[in-house]
Amino acid sequence: MFLRVVRRYATAATANHSQQPLELCRNMVRERDYASFLGGQACPANLRDAFFALRAFTIELASVPEMVSNPTLGKMRYQFWRDAIKQVYEDIPPQHPIALGLHHAVRVVGRVPAYHLKRIVDARDEDLSRTSYMTTDDLTSLTESTSSSLLYAQLALLSLSESDQLAHAASHVGVASGLATLLRAMPFHTSQRRMILPVDLTAQHGVSQEDVFRHGPDAKGVSDAVFALATVANDHLLTARDMFKDSSSGGIPERAIPVLSAAAVPATLYLQKLEAANFNAFAPQLQGRDWKLAWRMWRSLRTRTI
Repeated sequence: MFLRVVRRYATAATANHSQQPLELCRNMVRERDYASFLGGQACPANLRDAFFALRAFTIELASVPEMVSNPTLGKMRYQFWRDAIKQVYEDIPPQHPIALGLHHAVRVVGRVPAYHLKRIVDARDEDLSRTSYMTTDDLTSLTESTSSSLLYAQLALLSLSESDQLAHAASHVGVASGLATLLRAMPFHTSQRRMILPVDLTAQHGVSQEDVFRHGPDAKGVSDAVFALATVANDHLLTARDMFKDSSSGGIPERAIPVLSAAAVPATLYLQKLEAANFNAFAPQLQGRDWKLAWRMWRSLRTRTI
């Protein structure tokens, strides 16, 4: 599949100035992260394609473990992306649709530091062979390196990287979003015998990893451990919101709202649904797109709140 996609766009990209790769990135975001698609529509028109390209890049990286049969192949893919980032910044991007989209973002539009992109690749690569996490801090570090780094890159795209307040808020929103995403994917990870609840929380609540793998929501103490991790995610959201409550600027800068709301709104909705499900992360109603998403995104963009 990977090679077919590369071949499909290899000759067309140069002829139409990357129009097809940019369309692929936009469609990928619309299908895989509708909140970011809605957020991107609120970006300045000349930056939308770059916004979508950055998000498509991170979707591609997060999808690698599902697309390969063993960690060695996964590491090869991540090495491809390290090399691709280097080539993008040297103005010789590989003929891969997402790499061409990145080239548009970082060279045509500009302002996106390579550091953020490399950090995401390195974090995903390091996480590839992991089957468990020792501490909540380990999970926080992973989500800060992946989800928060995407927000840093998007803020840089919008010329907002100089704001320490926004960077701090993006750090917290990214962690909350990353933790919520892990909790949402807990049924899948469990089916792969991968435990996303860290050992410090499972030990505190008497959860047996093997019991979770075998019995899922019926495992002793698992809902308590899920509650504890969800509380960490919610605390990060509250911290980000509190940073703007007394802001003399009147709230979150308008240009930053598409970035922060695209991560904060779906995380908030998921955590609310998780609470309604009594912190049963395996509840079927937690999967699929929330019908409230579009309205909540509209409200966030209109009121400049997350």
